[in-house]
Amino acid sequence: MSYPETAIEHSNRSIALVVDDNPESLGMVSAALENEGMTVLVARDGASAIRLAHRVQPDVILMDAIMPEMDGFETCQTLKFGANPVAAPIIFMTGLSDQEHIVRGLRAGGVDYVTKPVVLEELLARIGTHIANAKLILSAREAAASFGGSVLALDSEGQVLWGASKALGWLESERANTRAPLVSAWLQRNLTQTAPPPLEIGPFRLSFVCLSGAQEFLVRLSHVSGIAKEEILSKRFELTYREAEILYWLTLGKTNKDISVILELSARTVNKHLEQVFQKLGVDNRTAAAVLADRTLQQRAD
Repeated sequence: MSYPETAIEHSNRSIALVVDDNPESLGMVSAALENEGMTVLVARDGASAIRLAHRVQPDVILMDAIMPEMDGFETCQTLKFGANPVAAPIIFMTGLSDQEHIVRGLRAGGVDYVTKPVVLEELLARIGTHIANAKLILSAREAAASFGGSVLALDSEGQVLWGASKALGWLESERANTRAPLVSAWLQRNLTQTAPPPLEIGPFRLSFVCLSGAQEFLVRLSHVSGIAKEEILSKRFELTYREAEILYWLTLGKTNKDISVILELSARTVNKHLEQVFQKLGVDNRTAAAVLADRTLQQRAD
């Protein structure tokens, strides 16, 4: 069943785009997805799928491989690597079961490959997992944007998976990826320490943010300046050095408990210092304080 495009654009439900030229397959899969509470849009050829995907921005795309004119592999490759790539995970759902076809589908940008006849329970479970993973990645990247363009995502080997444009530009200019083994060792230590210290490599400082749901290490990249970050914050907001230290760790996303461990203070002392920080910054919560401090540090780095 096809829904009007305007209705889909205003729906809060997950949106699935099913691409298949077989009416029977379309009907069966669409009904199963609708029963799961999803909004379903259908396309019967590659060109239509590309137009709809760019207009509607679905949460997941189910793609048949065998279609007239533009097949599913070409459609997937266009959607993922074309001029306007889509973020939605693409799951192949096709009768082609040879290994070469599976490999071709994955290389074209698909995240999964389900062979027909489709087992609906398995398909629905896969869809749920891929939508959840895609949302985690999107959430992580939105979080990266909130840090002012200085966040990188690394794998466990210290290699860059993706990053904000400013951070990638810094890396390119300094060939920082040559230090990947050192970064990898530091990342592994982050898994065992409650509050790992930043890592300084040449002109850069890497500060651990978190391990995302997609198992990506999110780190903040900054230039090491001649003035300590704590000193910058202390002068800008008229803080004591201890207050500035606590505020700095707040910008790194650390909890009060983490900060107490890092600075070897009691949680009560951290809370008291934070009360003074909030008063001097004219804010009433840790998020607002962190945003103001981070903005100050970013302006200094620029």
